[in-house]
Amino acid sequence: MVERRPRLEGKVAIVTGAGAQGTVMGNGKAVSILFAREGAKVLLVDRVEERARDTWEAIRGEGGTASVYAADVTGEEQCRGMVEAAVERYGGVDILHNNVGVNGPGSVVEVSREEWDRVMAINLTSMMLTSRHAIPHMAAAGGGAIINVSSISAIRPRGMTSYTVSKAGVIALTQAMAIDHAKDGIRVNCILPGPAYTSMVAGGMSEDTRELRRRASPLRVEGNSWDVAWAAVYLAGDEARWVTGVALPVDGGVTLDSPRR
Repeated sequence: MVERRPRLEGKVAIVTGAGAQGTVMGNGKAVSILFAREGAKVLLVDRVEERARDTWEAIRGEGGTASVYAADVTGEEQCRGMVEAAVERYGGVDILHNNVGVNGPGSVVEVSREEWDRVMAINLTSMMLTSRHAIPHMAAAGGGAIINVSSISAIRPRGMTSYTVSKAGVIALTQAMAIDHAKDGIRVNCILPGPAYTSMVAGGMSEDTRELRRRASPLRVEGNSWDVAWAAVYLAGDEARWVTGVALPVDGGVTLDSPRR
C-alpha cells in the first residue's frame, strides 16, 4: 500500500478566527488542526489570544507546527501585521482561510445602523482586508489558495438580514477575487456551512433543538466543525488545483429540502 503524503506538506497557512468558544469544537479550530495534520505550518489568528493558544496547544500536542497571532481583522494595519508575521516566521503565505464571522439577527426595520455596520465589517470587509495583504505575497510566489467562509443563509435567508447580506457578499467577493487573481495562480473559493453543531451555536442550544436540526437534513446526520474543516483541506490543497470561484455548501443537503418533522 502506498503511503499518502500530507496534502498540505510544505505550505504556510493563515487561519483567522482560529480559536473556539467553550468546549465544543469550532470551525476555525478544526480547520487549523487539520491543516497542521496535513503538513502545513499554521499562523493561528484570533482577537482573543487565549482561544488561539488553546488551538496551538492541541496542534503542538500532535507534533504539528503553529504559532499564535492576536489580531482584530477588521483593522487594516492588523491584517498587514498578520501577513507579515506569517512571512517572517515561515517564509511566505500559501493559504488564507477567512473564518471570522458573527451573527446578525433582525430585519432591516429592526437592526440598528451601528449593528449593520459591525456585521458587515466583521463578516465581509475583514476578508477583503486580509486578502488585500496576503495576495501580493501569494502572487510573488506563483500562487496560492484563499478560502472564505460564507453560510447557507446567503442563499436561504432565515430572518437574519444583516448576516444574510454579509454572507452573500462573501460569495460575490470570492467570485470577484477568483477572476481578478486567476492570472496570479491564486484560487479563491468559499464554503457555505449549514446548521452544524459548533462552538458558535452550542451555548444557546438545547438537545431538542439539536435533534430538530439533525432531522432537517435529508441525510439525517448532525454536521459539525470537522465536516467544514475537511472541505477546507480539499480546497486548500493541490487536489483542487482546477477549482476556483466555487461556493460549496457543506450542509447535509439542507438547501435542497425543507425541514421535516
